[in-house]
Amino acid sequence: MVADEHFIVRIPDNLPLDGAVPLLCAGITTYSPLRYFGLDKPGMHVGVVGLGGLGHVAVKFAKAMGVKVTVISTSPKKEEEALKHLGADSFLVSRDQDQMQAAIVPWMGSLTQFLHNILSCL
Repeated sequence: MVADEHFIVRIPDNLPLDGAVPLLCAGITTYSPLRYFGLDKPGMHVGVVGLGGLGHVAVKFAKAMGVKVTVISTSPKKEEEALKHLGADSFLVSRDQDQMQAAIVPWMGSLTQFLHNILSCL
């Protein structure tokens, strides 16, 4: 295979391939929009919709960037994982209209701003 050197990443010898592969796929899928849309600054607040494979990586990257993270999921069963294991700052159940409505105003001040800072990982 031939590839442009600007798109090649050297994987360190001490990083197992099974640990590197998720960073190359899910990693760039979530890292890129955080950077592109300027959501990578300490003190910012982003919402990550969906806590599957992409959502896990998005939370980890955002937290490493110093960003406040709210995970938004349809499943209340994922709350402990989001908060305790991944370090999210808050958790919302998207099927709970009252909870979602209550989060909009304090979080961003308006529905429009709230939606601009959402990273969908569905």
